[in-house]
Amino acid sequence: MTAPALPPEDARTKRELPRILDARRRLQKGNDLLPHRGHVGPAGARGAEPSGSAGKSGALRAAIFGINDGLLTNTSLIMGFAGASQSRAIIVLAGVSGLLAGAFSMGSGEYVSMRVQREVLERLLHLEAHELGNDPDNEREELAEIYEKKGFPPELATRVATELMRDPKIALETHAREELGIDPNEGLGSPWGAAISSFVMFAFGALLPLIPFFFRGGGGAALIAGVIAAVSLIIVGALTSLLTGRNPVFSAGRQLLIGLMSALVTYGIGRLVGVKAG
Repeated sequence: MTAPALPPEDARTKRELPRILDARRRLQKGNDLLPHRGHVGPAGARGAEPSGSAGKSGALRAAIFGINDGLLTNTSLIMGFAGASQSRAIIVLAGVSGLLAGAFSMGSGEYVSMRVQREVLERLLHLEAHELGNDPDNEREELAEIYEKKGFPPELATRVATELMRDPKIALETHAREELGIDPNEGLGSPWGAAISSFVMFAFGALLPLIPFFFRGGGGAALIAGVIAAVSLIIVGALTSLLTGRNPVFSAGRQLLIGLMSALVTYGIGRLVGVKAG
């Protein structure tokens, strides 16, 4: 008995599967954890290992990138206008415009990105479930080959694959992890959660350097904005070290250096353009 033919869209996905998985592997190649140079916490501290982190990582990543991008983008924008000696009203208008434009861009971009990723993974899982249901013998052989490549003796690899294939749910989860490199239980998180988190945190980060200009103008407001941005970047950098395992001083210093360079460049450009325009 021959297996039912795949729908056209699934057949296309199957043909493209090697390319999709290869692209996924190349994207992950730069994040090799062996050897890991960062801090991993006290030995034996199992509590430090995140539980179900993948489902939350999308919104958390969006929040961190959002506040960081908001700080860098609007600080640079504000410093550019301050360098051009623009009035307080112009700087506030530019800052609010940058805040809104950036927040909507970050939020919508994050939603589309995560939505597409989820749809790709759902299609791959659908295809894998179809193959498990219609050609279980071939899927069992594929799974045994995977375990053999991991170093299992052929007899043990076949036995493990046979046992896993007895339960359709476990079989799908195992094939998804071993063959596709994804965990169907954890998923990618909510696109809406990531979009809202990105929008709010970008707006918050972009608002911080703008606050002094609501009350005063001139060089004093620019100086206060710079101090607020610097302190905020240090805090954000230190917080990211909790996720990356990097030294918090290194992470904070790196964030501060990037922000300082961006602000100085845009301030200098604004100064140059303002003088020429004047």
